[in-house]
Amino acid sequence: MADGSKHADLRVNGERLWGSLMELAQIGATDKGGVCRLALTDLDKQGRDLVTRWAREAGLTVTIDKIGNGFLRREGKNPALAPIVTGSHIDTQPTGGKFDGNYGVLAGLEVVRTLNDHGIQTEAPIEVAFWTNEEGSRFVPVMMGSGVFAKAFSLETAYAAVDTTGKSVKGELERIGYVGPEEPGAHPIGCYFETHIEQGPVLEDHDVTIGVVTGVLGIRWYDCVVTGMEAHAGPTPMALRKDAMQVATRIMQEVVAIAHRFPPHGRGTVGMVHVHPNSRNVIPGRVKFSIDLRNATDALCDQMDAEIRAFIRKTSEETKLPITIELVSSYPAQPFHAECVEAVGNAAAALGYSNMRAVSGAGHDAVYMARLAPSGMIFIPCKDGISHNEIEDAKPEHITAGCNVLLHAMLSKAKAV
Repeated sequence: MADGSKHADLRVNGERLWGSLMELAQIGATDKGGVCRLALTDLDKQGRDLVTRWAREAGLTVTIDKIGNGFLRREGKNPALAPIVTGSHIDTQPTGGKFDGNYGVLAGLEVVRTLNDHGIQTEAPIEVAFWTNEEGSRFVPVMMGSGVFAKAFSLETAYAAVDTTGKSVKGELERIGYVGPEEPGAHPIGCYFETHIEQGPVLEDHDVTIGVVTGVLGIRWYDCVVTGMEAHAGPTPMALRKDAMQVATRIMQEVVAIAHRFPPHGRGTVGMVHVHPNSRNVIPGRVKFSIDLRNATDALCDQMDAEIRAFIRKTSEETKLPITIELVSSYPAQPFHAECVEAVGNAAAALGYSNMRAVSGAGHDAVYMARLAPSGMIFIPCKDGISHNEIEDAKPEHITAGCNVLLHAMLSKAKAV
């Protein structure tokens, strides 16, 4: 077993974990079986209160920092050691599911409960973290709590963020009572693991139980604008048109083609399109659309960037239409620490679970934690790869398997005594 100890046969209580997930899912439950529990709402407070109550009942001490991140600590034999941390988030999308984020927090709590059940002490402390506003559906930026913790942006920037009604992060944190005394980032982390549903279809497609996550894809977001000339759809001959839509669709197809040229982790998506004047019988004069390019390394992202820019230059020259492309957001690729990846892989293998190397196409709090400490992630399948949707689902046996892997990966670092 990964912890190399007499505790090789140790397993979590899967029914208890599932029951906790279902109980938390009642806070903000939707008619379609999902959850709407937006960051820093009254429902988020109820979720936080429930999780921290469970933590205290399990003998954990609770620390909250100034951005509302929570740290639930089980003391180790040597309190001077940096804690082995796991966690995720409990805020959801407006039409979210029961498992995204919530699973990672409650899996950590189940690890602690299991250690308590068996009277197992660890050399290093173990902590379960929940991070504020990971989803970014009410306030931006996304992954706010972990981002402030990692100094990716300042506490003041986060505090100043407002929702669509003008309510601020600081005001809402104060209102729900989750502005703690600790400075974000002052909390030591020895290493970090995050357990999560995959949010994609790869594991299910391969009929594999555990994804051993090696890293998170780099992301480049662009706005592209093609400028043509509006004209009447009837009188204007095809050869004399300056149709911005037809030129834009050529670029959109190239976005997908570029992703196919950079397998296996190349991604290319056009998800947002604005057409002007957007009239049935007017040739489009201006089209603005988003481009989303992703890959496993920054070098590959750079190559994809160069290819789309070259194609746009060529297309503009051929069509004689102005085309602009602007990089509006960029997240570097984040590889996970080799020892943490190995700990997850070893635990999965020793437990007898089918497993494969995987990458995360979505961002997670582990991205920021990996800048501070050795980090890794564990994926389990979700039904049809669907997430950020009320029908998001996962099998109880997969929920249990991922938590068992987390238990033994953490024990390999915290050292049972």
